[in-house]
Amino acid sequence: MTSGAAAILRRGGVGILPTDTLYGIVGQAFSREAVRRIYLLRRRNPKKPMIILIGDIGDLRLFGIRLTPQTKAAVRVLWPGKVSVLLDFPLRNKRLLRTFSYLHRGTKSLAFRLPAPQALRSLLRKTGPLVAPSANFEGEPPALTPAVARAYFGDRVDFYLDRGRRAGKPSTLVRLEKGRVVVLREGAVRFG
Repeated sequence: MTSGAAAILRRGGVGILPTDTLYGIVGQAFSREAVRRIYLLRRRNPKKPMIILIGDIGDLRLFGIRLTPQTKAAVRVLWPGKVSVLLDFPLRNKRLLRTFSYLHRGTKSLAFRLPAPQALRSLLRKTGPLVAPSANFEGEPPALTPAVARAYFGDRVDFYLDRGRRAGKPSTLVRLEKGRVVVLREGAVRFG
């Protein structure tokens, strides 16, 4: 991943890049403006939160999320990989709920993924956590190439990183309940 893309993202820009699954439209999770812009560009339902890519499991602390030993053991089995895990905010912390309301959209939980590719994790260590929905309009097929992403977004994003065709499915979305993995959305990884 290029250092130019990292610099743009750190400044609150929005771009298209290959994730560990599909091409994503990404922006810094701590930039309200970048998040707002991605919602508008994707024509995304404003009540639906986005998945956040992290470069290290310790990044969860930046969101005030503390894992129980049982949850930590479960995510260490799932990550790094193509599984996004829905984690709840501590409900007693009203300040955190208010601070990150633009991310959780009233759900009081966020989905995180620690991707396996080292190049992507290296970028995430430079930029910090990124919101990373697939590069398409909501309800339309996800972009498997930058050309398809460009057909959706044209010059309304700040950069495109071309790493060839992506073959795959979106991440599998799960929730952990008492040590059990509950699949909320089937995707790249199958359980059972």
